[in-house]
Amino acid sequence: MVSPTKLKSVDFYRKIPRDLTEASLSGAGLSIVAALVMMLLFGMELSSYLEVTTTTAVVVDKSSDGDFLRIDFNISFPALSCEFASLDVNDVLGTNRLNITKTVRKFPIDPHLKATGGEFHSGLASHHINHGEEIKQEFPDGAIQLTNGGFESLSHHFPLLIVNFNAPWCYWSNRLKPSWEKAATIIKQRYNPDTDGRVLLGSVDCTEEPALCRRNHIQGYPSIRIFRKGNDLKEDHGHHEHESYYGDRDTESIVKMVDELVAPIHPETHKLALDWGISNDTAKLLKKAPVTGGCRVEGYVRVKKVPGNLVISAHSGAHSFDSSQMNMSHVVTHLSFGRMIDTRLLTDLKRLLPYLGQSHDKLDEKAFINQHEFGANVTIEHYLQIVKTEVITRRYGQEHSLTEEHEYTAHSSITQTYYLPVAKFHFELSPMQILITENPKSFSHFITNLCAIIGGVFTVAGIIDSVLHNTIRLIKKVELGKNI
Repeated sequence: MVSPTKLKSVDFYRKIPRDLTEASLSGAGLSIVAALVMMLLFGMELSSYLEVTTTTAVVVDKSSDGDFLRIDFNISFPALSCEFASLDVNDVLGTNRLNITKTVRKFPIDPHLKATGGEFHSGLASHHINHGEEIKQEFPDGAIQLTNGGFESLSHHFPLLIVNFNAPWCYWSNRLKPSWEKAATIIKQRYNPDTDGRVLLGSVDCTEEPALCRRNHIQGYPSIRIFRKGNDLKEDHGHHEHESYYGDRDTESIVKMVDELVAPIHPETHKLALDWGISNDTAKLLKKAPVTGGCRVEGYVRVKKVPGNLVISAHSGAHSFDSSQMNMSHVVTHLSFGRMIDTRLLTDLKRLLPYLGQSHDKLDEKAFINQHEFGANVTIEHYLQIVKTEVITRRYGQEHSLTEEHEYTAHSSITQTYYLPVAKFHFELSPMQILITENPKSFSHFITNLCAIIGGVFTVAGIIDSVLHNTIRLIKKVELGKNI
């Protein structure tokens, strides 16, 4: 067994008796300065330890987040009706998805981009429409031709005014015309306008009466609208309520629809019966007509990670559009790619703000308005280059992904086309990604530096104190020798 005396021989920190030490003012002052320096250096080292340094690299995108990319959007079109607004997606692989509705919502808006009603459901407007067999017989005494001057008086005279807004150049208008004229003839014989006076079928040529068609927000031809007498209850924006008919366009279907609408109206008083109603089949074919001509399209779509296009335009399988009158002006409220960064997470990652959240919403709150200074048939295109940015951290020798986002650059242009104008967003993903790596300092490195600070300051202060003490002693000896 080792004796205590032998253990004491390996003591590195041998003690000096207190009566053999001497305190001095210079030593006290130096000790205070040394303590302050230690505290300062300790604070700086602690700050350096808590601070996370980052390195940025551009690498090939090998992310395993699937083959699809999510696009979130909220875009307002002041001059595109929700009746015909269609969102399509196509890409270089041949994918072509038309009129996506499952994840897309449409809301009618006014010229100031304020909503004027609830969500517009386009199911009725997009279903297949039967035009019946072609009718070659002419019916000159069918529907009455309406003009801007007499339209209001007739709509207030007849309990029901059912109008076919059409254009002579339109294929679908010409398909409807014989059936409409024949139906008007049958209705006129069944409900004589002079003796019965409950209903009148009319037609409006939108090439001759453009102001009347604009006032009723007619954008596709033909459009069948139902106006009810005495319906002076106006919407918030001052427009009279009326309905659109989206049913079949053969003579039998039109006559059946009119009969069901006329039935509840008393032939003498022209008032609706208290218990009036129409069949569910007919009710499904009628929908409140748009009181404004704009539409807000919002939602999301998932696209393949290849170059492609997101296109918003007017689309219908049974209507024609005057491309010279289509205005695809729009305001991008929001457009982003990939998963959105959680605001709370971004707050926690303030140190990463210089790297993130700068270009993921490049087009947000930007307006692209055509005031007809560019002429007709104007398509507005946006070219978007998308780059993925990912932040990873190293903890305990392993890498963990903190967050990721897709940033993009945007270049917009206006082109004239012979086809129907559209709003096109061409997107292309970069094969490279930006990788931001956090490099936190190890705790052992922090402890080592802390020991170095304490030992270094203590040693340097001791050397300085020794030099000062010996210098003062030497000066005193010199002065003492001179006095002797």
